[in-house]
Amino acid sequence: MGSATKATIDPREAEHFGKLAADWWNPKGSSAMLHRLNPARLGYIRAAVDTHWGGDSASFAPLAGKTAIDVGCGAGLLVEPLARLGARMTGIDAAPENIGAARAHAAATGLDIEYIAGGIENLPGRSFDLVTSMEVIEHVTDPAAFVRALAGALAEGGLMILSTPNRTLASHLAMITLAEGTGAIPKGTHDWSKFLRPEELEALLADAGLKVIDRTGLGLSPARGFVTGTNEALNYLVTVVRA
Repeated sequence: MGSATKATIDPREAEHFGKLAADWWNPKGSSAMLHRLNPARLGYIRAAVDTHWGGDSASFAPLAGKTAIDVGCGAGLLVEPLARLGARMTGIDAAPENIGAARAHAAATGLDIEYIAGGIENLPGRSFDLVTSMEVIEHVTDPAAFVRALAGALAEGGLMILSTPNRTLASHLAMITLAEGTGAIPKGTHDWSKFLRPEELEALLADAGLKVIDRTGLGLSPARGFVTGTNEALNYLVTVVRA
C-alpha cells in the first residue's frame, strides 16, 4: 500500500499511510496484515522471476544483475526481501514518512536501497527489469494513468507483478466490514468502490500496451494463512509483460 504517480497520488491516501509509518515494521502493529501477506507474495514473485528469466529455483539471488522498483513501497516490507534476492532495488512512495521509515530500517539492516518520496512520474527516463506494485492501484485517483506510468517504467523484456483486492461481496465483508470493523486493518484504509475486478485491470493493462500472462488468486486459509490459488474472491496477483 502506498503511492501512485505524481498526477494520480491522492493526498488523503498518502496522509493516511504516512500516519502509520512508524508502525510499518511491527509485525503485530497496524501493518500486521501486510506482514502476513508477504510470504505468499514473495513466493509468487519468485516463481514468476524464475519462469521469466529461466532461473534456478534453488538460487539465493535470482535477481542478481537486475534492477527493480516497488511502487507504493510503504516502509519497504517487500523492497528489502527483493534486495536480498539480488536486485538493485528502488522503492518509491507518496508519503515521505514512509520513505523515512524505510531508509532507517534499510540502514539498520545494512541494505543498500534507493528510496524516493514521490510517484513513479518523478523518474522520467528510468526503466527497471522488475516492476512491482502491491495493493496500490486501489488507492490512486486515476488507475489508467497509473498503469501507463508503470508501463513506462518497465524495461524491454522486463516483468511486472501487481496485486489488488477484487471488488466482490466477499472482499467487502472481509476487508471492510470485518477487518476494518475490528481494527485488524486501520479504519479508512480501503474504499471498496475503487477495487478493480480482474477484467477491469486487464483492460487497463492492455490499453497501456501490456498483457497478463498469469493471474492467481490470493486468499486466506484458516490453517495456512494467506495462500495463492484459484480463489480470486478477495484478492489476486497478475504477472504482466509488454504486449
